[in-house]
Amino acid sequence: MTLHISRTRRAIALTAGLATAAALALLPGTASAASSAPAASSAKAGDSAGPELSYIVNVRPGQGTSARVQRAVTEAGGRVLEAYDRIGVLVVRSANADFAKTIREVRGVDSAGASRTAPLPAQSTTDVGTPKKLTADELKAVSAKAAPGEDPLEPLQWDLKAIKADRAHEKTLGSSKVTVGVIDTGVDDTHPDIAPNFDRSKSVSCISGKPDTTDGAWRPFTTGGSPHGTHVAGEIAGAKNGVGITGVAPGVRIAAIKVSTQGGSFFYTESVVCGFMWAAEHHIDVTNNSYYTDPWYFNCKNDPDQKALVEAITRASRYAESRGTVNVAAAGNENYDFTSGTITDPSSPDDATPGSRVIDPRECLDIPTQLPGVVTVAATGAKGLKSSFSNYGLGVIDIAAPGGDSTAYQPPKAPATSGLILGPVPGGSWAYMAGTSMATPHVVGVAALLKSTHPHASAAAIKALLTLQADRTPCPKPYDIDGDGTADAVCRGGTFYNGFYGAGITDALNAVR
Repeated sequence: MTLHISRTRRAIALTAGLATAAALALLPGTASAASSAPAASSAKAGDSAGPELSYIVNVRPGQGTSARVQRAVTEAGGRVLEAYDRIGVLVVRSANADFAKTIREVRGVDSAGASRTAPLPAQSTTDVGTPKKLTADELKAVSAKAAPGEDPLEPLQWDLKAIKADRAHEKTLGSSKVTVGVIDTGVDDTHPDIAPNFDRSKSVSCISGKPDTTDGAWRPFTTGGSPHGTHVAGEIAGAKNGVGITGVAPGVRIAAIKVSTQGGSFFYTESVVCGFMWAAEHHIDVTNNSYYTDPWYFNCKNDPDQKALVEAITRASRYAESRGTVNVAAAGNENYDFTSGTITDPSSPDDATPGSRVIDPRECLDIPTQLPGVVTVAATGAKGLKSSFSNYGLGVIDIAAPGGDSTAYQPPKAPATSGLILGPVPGGSWAYMAGTSMATPHVVGVAALLKSTHPHASAAAIKALLTLQADRTPCPKPYDIDGDGTADAVCRGGTFYNGFYGAGITDALNAVR
């Protein structure tokens, strides 16, 4: 295939004209407070001093073990930034290069490891390139084509029709009692498509691993901020208000849970753990996770550091589900087969000097994508085929949804002109992006519609309903997306469940019937 896909993104935003459309005009914490400590940690005398890093320490859940291990952390030259006692995860910082090795020997410690390889602080959303923004002329032209009842840019949203969301909206827009948490790069809640449905009381920044409820902390950084989280939020719940686009579930609420560093760059374990814990403790019904956890694309359980990261996020995501949250994650954009014997990971760790390594995807996991209980989403294009970039694998992919593809591969029907997905971006404008990042919000929106229709359903029940409402989609034979006569991927499985589409392509109309 000729389409270049960077492994560091789960949404693709193909470059084009960048003219911008004119812009339209302390809750309780999720964890116990850690004991007070100095502002910066230092290595103990005799220990190996190094740069300050962030560590994850996993212990037996409960305050008793946590308190004893916290004392050991201090003795080992660390300081506890936050203690998530309900799941037994401590977020620690230390300049002791031997900290992880030392703390693993402490009684009550299950696992421990550095969450990064570079000094604090150090992009792993699932997008590639630069968003293609709509020009003022394009906005004016498409708005004239909108039918009665459609938002101005809805004619360009081929993805809504692909999952019958337009017909679902005739029955319901979703309930304002349902809240979706966008665990991402931050959300611009001032955008006219986002503001009507935004919930400030459930929004937070988790980038340090500790909740920050300062007003506006959930927004993208003002300098070098990423559009990713705002685009995702709009796809899910962009308001049906006569402005811009329409989301899959335009009547539900959106909460921003910012977990990435400056510029939407890195999604570290401590931030992701904080995000899931916040969702669990603040009655978030569904979370959208369109990223992988840095600095390792795949976290290998035979490595003591990476094992600890897998364990921490597993505990946090499972805890959130136990509290009623459905967690949905993007499959990734490298056209990897997760069921192959080996995969070459060419750029881990991505916060230092990356190297190429061959991994076993059964032992080395893309997290949160491959964690138990998480709904994993593959992407499709405007023709309903697996997107050229989408990862796949029988037993890994649960469901599929429109994520866009190269227009040359899968052109949409008129009046839509781009094979990518249109959504809002910070500053009051709209842009095209694509990737499994863009597929995941469609499934999240459908899950929110299901929760609206079945308000007392458990997380497990909503996940089961997601499977039942999907449109069964058989494997294409062969899958030759670029038409060069060579198969670009091999789909395994039958009509009811396979490696490209899981249970099928999500269907919003089925969800509200």
